[in-house]
Amino acid sequence: MTPAQDGRRRVAVVGGGWSGLAAALEAADLGAQVTLLDMAPRLGGRARSLDDGPQALDNGQHILIGAYTSTLALMRRVGVDPAQALLRTRLRLRYPERETLTLPGGPAWLAFTRGVLACGAWSWADRLRFLLHSSRWMASGFRCDPSLSVAALCAGLPEAVRLDLIDPLCVAALNTPAPQASAAVFLRVLKDALFSGPGSADLLLPRAGLSALLPEPARQVLLRQGAEVRTARVQAIVANEASGTVLPGPGPSQTLAPQAQRPGRWLVQTGDDTVHADAVVLATTSMEAARLTRPLVPDWSALTGAFEFQPIITVYLESPGSRLPAPMVALRDNADEPAQFAFDLGQLADRPGLFSLVISGAAAWVERGLDATAQATLAQACRTLHWQTAPRIHRVLSEKRATFACTPGLQRPCAALLPGLVAAGDYLDGPYPATLEGAVMSGLSAARSVMRDERPSATG
Repeated sequence: MTPAQDGRRRVAVVGGGWSGLAAALEAADLGAQVTLLDMAPRLGGRARSLDDGPQALDNGQHILIGAYTSTLALMRRVGVDPAQALLRTRLRLRYPERETLTLPGGPAWLAFTRGVLACGAWSWADRLRFLLHSSRWMASGFRCDPSLSVAALCAGLPEAVRLDLIDPLCVAALNTPAPQASAAVFLRVLKDALFSGPGSADLLLPRAGLSALLPEPARQVLLRQGAEVRTARVQAIVANEASGTVLPGPGPSQTLAPQAQRPGRWLVQTGDDTVHADAVVLATTSMEAARLTRPLVPDWSALTGAFEFQPIITVYLESPGSRLPAPMVALRDNADEPAQFAFDLGQLADRPGLFSLVISGAAAWVERGLDATAQATLAQACRTLHWQTAPRIHRVLSEKRATFACTPGLQRPCAALLPGLVAAGDYLDGPYPATLEGAVMSGLSAARSVMRDERPSATG
């Protein structure tokens, strides 16, 4: 029985990253016949493992937090237990030389206040000033002038608080340095992470490769549900004239033919085949989405194609017998020392002697070149961390378009494109920066929209 014969709605999901996987799973659960197309042989997009097996490396180190409720629920949905797959710890910013802020358990505002008051790395005056500023943010509903940068928002904070907490949290969450980062988005992240409920600020560090957290289990679930998963780059998405589809434009409108009588509203064309679909979720990168929508919705395409990007570089080091003082250690970056965080994969993923050092907002270091960046990171690690054996570079990975640059006043495109054509991705209009949670929420919303054949609801 073909999809047209059994009466199910045919949904094509273009893009197999976390937003596309969320959309495909949701659409399948809602009764659709799903075809998922991705140009890469490995699903997961910018959050995947590069190879198979226990020695595989990820294309970057990702941190989840307890507030990622949609992502955690989707992992459970495909049979992954977050309690086993993720190391859950309290929010703790441990530097090589000292501890700074650690949040205890309990109600969010009380835990935050107790954590700040207990932070012996800051003077009492600094602690009280930070609490005063935080209470003002709360009184404002965690809203501010959209044109403000994080650096401007936090200019009145003590220097120790800015250096120890604000700057590393900003670059970790927004992948954009504080002087260029959106204060409005940063405040929303703080609200949901630190003040939305018990455990929302907990750090969730992957114990296994990223592909094992969602992409591969999702593939297996989709195949069991009868979905097709194809490796192909989509060349074009066009309206199927035989279906009665009419695109917005001059002239009288036409009524779509009944569902059972039309062969699919959209044609998704690859180099070798054409997928007939009643609806399409466009869950590619913003650059691919801009390319595919240029003939259909040129204004949306132009906005989507105008993003600036921030890269992330991950430097993997080997040092047999060495161990960091914590699974995740914060580092102080500067003009000569690039990394902001170091991860001990021996403590996280049972790979002793392997460490990943992460450089977010790495545009300036990409310009210097990966070799120079790796050597600077190695020198930084040797100066700031204690090693049992001399560390050496294992591998260097660069994601040049890891996220969009989350700058003040940034215009982001909406999800709704045309009837039966909806976008999904972490770059779309919403309150969050480019995160796994934003991607998953967007994919779920897009799938629900095309199954209702209505405009998608806003995420967040």
